[in-house]
Amino acid sequence: MPMHPAPHALARPHRKPLLARLRGHLPALRRTGIMAPLLLALGYPAGASAACTPVTLDGRSLTLEQVGTVARQGCQVVLADDAAARAQRSFELLLAYARLDRPVYGLNRGVGLNKDQTLFKGGDISPEVRKVSEQFNRNLLRSHSAAYGAETPQDVTRAAMLIRLNSALYGGSGLQVEVLRQYAAFLNRGITPVMLGEGSVGQADITILAQIGLAMMGEGESYYGGRRMPSAEALERAGLKPVRPFGKDALAIVSSNAYGAAVASLAALDAARLLDQADAVAALSLEGLDGNLAPLLAATQAQRPYDGQRHTAAHMLVMLRGSSLWQPSPKRALQDPLSFRTVSQAHGAARDMLGLLRRQLQLQINSSDDNPTVALDAQPAADAQAYEAQYYVTDGPVRGAVLPSAGFDPSAWVLPLQSLGVALSQTAQLSAQRTLRLTDTAFTALPRFLSPGNGAIGYGPIQKTVSSLATDVRTLSSPIVTDVQAQAGNIEDVGTNAPATGRRVAAQVDRLTMLLAVELMHAAQAVDLRRAQRPGLELGAGTAALWRDFRKQVPYMDEDRRNDVDIVRATGFLALNPQGAEGQRPAP
Repeated sequence: MPMHPAPHALARPHRKPLLARLRGHLPALRRTGIMAPLLLALGYPAGASAACTPVTLDGRSLTLEQVGTVARQGCQVVLADDAAARAQRSFELLLAYARLDRPVYGLNRGVGLNKDQTLFKGGDISPEVRKVSEQFNRNLLRSHSAAYGAETPQDVTRAAMLIRLNSALYGGSGLQVEVLRQYAAFLNRGITPVMLGEGSVGQADITILAQIGLAMMGEGESYYGGRRMPSAEALERAGLKPVRPFGKDALAIVSSNAYGAAVASLAALDAARLLDQADAVAALSLEGLDGNLAPLLAATQAQRPYDGQRHTAAHMLVMLRGSSLWQPSPKRALQDPLSFRTVSQAHGAARDMLGLLRRQLQLQINSSDDNPTVALDAQPAADAQAYEAQYYVTDGPVRGAVLPSAGFDPSAWVLPLQSLGVALSQTAQLSAQRTLRLTDTAFTALPRFLSPGNGAIGYGPIQKTVSSLATDVRTLSSPIVTDVQAQAGNIEDVGTNAPATGRRVAAQVDRLTMLLAVELMHAAQAVDLRRAQRPGLELGAGTAALWRDFRKQVPYMDEDRRNDVDIVRATGFLALNPQGAEGQRPAP
């Protein structure tokens, strides 16, 4: 029996005790962009291990959190027996429909503009017909592999394989069970196809997902045991045989939004962590400002009780429990700048958008977006017209329908994904403005630019960095969901750019994490200067823990030093503290 290494080398030993706190968050921060060199600069290894329970896939109940554990922690998957049986019956129904000599897109007819081309006629599947079908499937996967750009992070590729596998178990794809088991084997034995991640317009990720199908056939390259190698070699080392796609297999492999949904699902998980951090940092900034708690109070929130807004306010109040802000002060301004006053509204709105996105993604990953779709056990209505009845198999051991579908349009979750991007831009704007206000003595009564004195410049020049990061986040929020050209002989004339939108949100999370890190540097410095003025000043239980832990990584600025080094350390601190301060969240 061959030895199977842990999925994509995730089972490396911890080299630093601090890494035990990373869990599933480190891979997200290892994306291409500014966070990847950051983690290398901090000296963190390429992988982190985590023990986890295998995830049973039934096509109905996969959660985003489980997507995260399989994609990032290397958790194993198990196919539920009833789901595998349903998939087998779906495949049999597809072939039964074809035997009626009815045209099926991607099975006995071509795809795209070639939908008018006949591959084979009805009847039993003879060896000659199977040979024709297998050749068509190989050609489809090879011709549709047309992606470009940067290599997709391995956690995204694993998430895409998982989502395609689970959605196929719903029963609408008509995939061979052999292919489904190959998906599971890739996940469990740690074979991750090398996949380029650009080229999809968001109406099924056909140019990208083809690379997974080719790898399962033993073509292209894959990662195995921490090494990049030919997929054929990876299969051999893992004790697997290449699959031979047949029937509608190749179309079902590519005609899915699994890649875009993978990007969006991981971005949604990361955004949830980010919003918790944003609350925590804003709470410490409020103490640095010596600001007002009134906008956060339950009585105030009850006047306009949006769910996300109330959650943010409650979170911040938990963080600030015991703070000196609860004591009246004649020096405190009556009204704070809006970037402080509207935190619960802005962060709360982002949470509301994230909640909608999560609900829509939950449906996406537990349903079929196939075209054509196989509706197992469906029956025509008693008064069905001839047009409707033609899609049904009403005799034989398996019955149901094979229907042309537009389920590949992911607008239902792409629009809230885009809205989340806009909301993160607003979150970044507030963070940037709070940071700048903390350097203004007119608002804080603290030294200009939070200088420690003795001729130090303080946090003056870093304002350019703040502005640049906020601009990055804002630019990435620009809508692109309708920016698609007509293709395939003008029959494919709309799109959603789902994967590109998801990649932008993921990039926003990276840059906003760094922006919050810079705000945290300012908030901690303002608190230190204020405590020097008022030795009896008390921080909240949560903000005190945040400040204390942060100061272990980034000390008080008692003289001018390199800000870029502190930014790296501060961003690394947030990467290692998923909630800003552990144990300081309100009850859900």
